[in-house]
Amino acid sequence: MGGGTNGNGGGAASAMDVYLPRTQGDVDDDGKERRTGTVWTATAHIITAVIGSGVLSLAWAMAQLGWVAGPITLLLFAAITFYTCGLLSDCYRVGDPATGKRNYTYTDAVKSYLGGWHVWFCGFCQYVNMFGTGIGYTITASISAAAINKSNCYHWRGHGTDCSQNTSAYIIGFGVLQALFCQLPNFHQLWWLSIIAAVMSFSYAAIAVGLSLAQTIMDPLGRTTLTGTVVGVDVDATQKVWLTFQALGNVAFAYSYAIILIEIQDTLRSSPPENATMRRATAAGISTTTGFYLLCGCLGYSAFGNAAPGNILTGFGFYEPYWLVDVANACIVVHLVGGFQVFCQPLFAAVEGGVARRCPGLLGGGAGRASGVNVFRLVWRTAFVAVITLLAILMPFFNSILGILGSIAFWPLTVFFPVEMYIRQRQLPRFSAKWVALQSLSLVCFLVTVAACAASIQGVLDSLKTYVPFKTRS
Repeated sequence: MGGGTNGNGGGAASAMDVYLPRTQGDVDDDGKERRTGTVWTATAHIITAVIGSGVLSLAWAMAQLGWVAGPITLLLFAAITFYTCGLLSDCYRVGDPATGKRNYTYTDAVKSYLGGWHVWFCGFCQYVNMFGTGIGYTITASISAAAINKSNCYHWRGHGTDCSQNTSAYIIGFGVLQALFCQLPNFHQLWWLSIIAAVMSFSYAAIAVGLSLAQTIMDPLGRTTLTGTVVGVDVDATQKVWLTFQALGNVAFAYSYAIILIEIQDTLRSSPPENATMRRATAAGISTTTGFYLLCGCLGYSAFGNAAPGNILTGFGFYEPYWLVDVANACIVVHLVGGFQVFCQPLFAAVEGGVARRCPGLLGGGAGRASGVNVFRLVWRTAFVAVITLLAILMPFFNSILGILGSIAFWPLTVFFPVEMYIRQRQLPRFSAKWVALQSLSLVCFLVTVAACAASIQGVLDSLKTYVPFKTRS
């Protein structure tokens, strides 16, 4: 991980690491192993991070928002994310964008520009969300794996058959797989996994779009309206409010990649300047994913109407062709294997970097140092995955969990910190026109975040009323 590790052992880069003699051209300006990332690898990381489980809930979100507010909401979140990620990419280096001091992590950038309580708040938001995203991805992957068996069951035994699956076994299987992949030392070694995951995300999104289009043309399964679900018909007034806010949280989750932007940027080669490359990658990644989001959300809504399932590929609006539904869900599982790593590797780096600084004796030195780091990494990362796996079994609530994660990440990490760092970087006068505009944007996004978080928590509480631990069936 570029933020707190090097390629040699997974711990924080120490003074010895930086000043070790190396052949000229083998290292970057900070003494670390030369970075080789390009706009294409960065775009792959972005698509891997952005087109995740969030895309599967967009038809449901559109059903809550309707034809007017739904597409507008998607486009607004895309525009806000693109703009604020541009501000954030300029914070990778302090001072000159080509030669200034590097910030290896999001928290490093906040420390360089803001300092004080902002650093603690940023670390809390970032790492809690990375942890939560691991839970969300584990839940989603297990539901998709279970859907493969359900699809085959429905095909061979009929659509009226009880083909529900206990998801706990699938969650455990996904956890075992992640425990193995988590032993990859750092983020730089994930480029191949991100490319595979990006291809998978394109594949299942394209299948969802194709199936939705076919269903829309042949026989739409429900009616659509300009304002989404109808009070008194589909939901009552209170449910309409809560579900609308929860839908906003789901859309926010679909765009929450700023959380790892600095870490992705730290994989890029230094020429051209990293911020320029990152802006190009962000433009390519956000525009591509927004196109898919609009297609998935709008076509999914047109196919299923106000009764659109929470997860378009596992809610079984689609039964046939069953083999294509199987392929789509298999692609989701493969993609989320990579997505889990993209989100969790920065957290691994932060913990291991802290251990390297505070307990150097634990890691040893020389040959023992390498084995020490590996032993520590093996134990702590495996324990981390085990905790996530247990919590995923205990909280298998797809849409509500996505809404909570989206609301936690969106305002502080996508809007608040980039805006505050930009104001400090450019030294904007207080109450100037641009200062007021940026603070107004931050305030509006904060209110959306609070509403979405409250609605999603309410959704979890409602689900808990009928929930039996370890016996959840999908």
